[in-house]
Amino acid sequence: MKKVVKWFFLCVAFLVVIAVGVGLWVLYGSKTSNPHNYATVGDIPTPWGYERISGDDSAYSNYLRSLPLKKKGAKVQLFTGGDSRFQSLNYAVVDMPLLSNAEQCADACMRLRAEYLFSTGNYGKIKFKNVNGKTMNYSGGSSRNAFERYMRNVYGVASTFSLSREMKQRPLKDMQPGDVFVYAAVDRPGNQKYGHAIMVVDVAVDKHGKKAFLLAEGNTPARDIHVMRNFENPFQSPWFMLDEDDDDLLLALFHYKASELKHF
Repeated sequence: MKKVVKWFFLCVAFLVVIAVGVGLWVLYGSKTSNPHNYATVGDIPTPWGYERISGDDSAYSNYLRSLPLKKKGAKVQLFTGGDSRFQSLNYAVVDMPLLSNAEQCADACMRLRAEYLFSTGNYGKIKFKNVNGKTMNYSGGSSRNAFERYMRNVYGVASTFSLSREMKQRPLKDMQPGDVFVYAAVDRPGNQKYGHAIMVVDVAVDKHGKKAFLLAEGNTPARDIHVMRNFENPFQSPWFMLDEDDDDLLLALFHYKASELKHF
């Protein structure tokens, strides 16, 4: 009888140690940026049973997966200096310096698209519309200074409003790397003052066709682009699981309608 009681208490103690360890691991993962020190977005492991997709533009998908990440513990910095608020939203910081204090959410999405086109020499495809619907074409060729000057000009005259009007709607089931969830304030009823835009930087699929995706965002005031944390995942994975029948998606702190998934 004493042996049974002894083993019972040993098992209970073992389970308590495991529970405490898991709890500390979850707490650590929820507070630490890039907790496993991944070098790029593509190094972040997919959920078990999932494989990354090439998408319609495999070169663009590969570019987004090659985005470098800052080291473990890096914090999202404001353009004006110092740490941004709500660091818990940040799973990993993209190692890409900001170009101006106007590089906010929609601007970050345009920046990633433009950086890809610039890196591949597709200079003539770098163009965005301003809030009045006028197309702003890039004409600086391979000059990095010209490119950055163009992007700063775009930031000053484009927004979630122009981006949401410029992009084309994509059905959730066809989600691709490089797609953007975007809405403008004027498209939401009530007194909402701001729109928001976040980019799908990776997509994976399982054998049943179910998709998972990674998101990255900038925000206001201007701050580092970062991979977003999925608060609903108990294993601290940044992957969001897609329900194609959802009309309303909660992505971290932001609600999006299915119709607000768009592509360039």
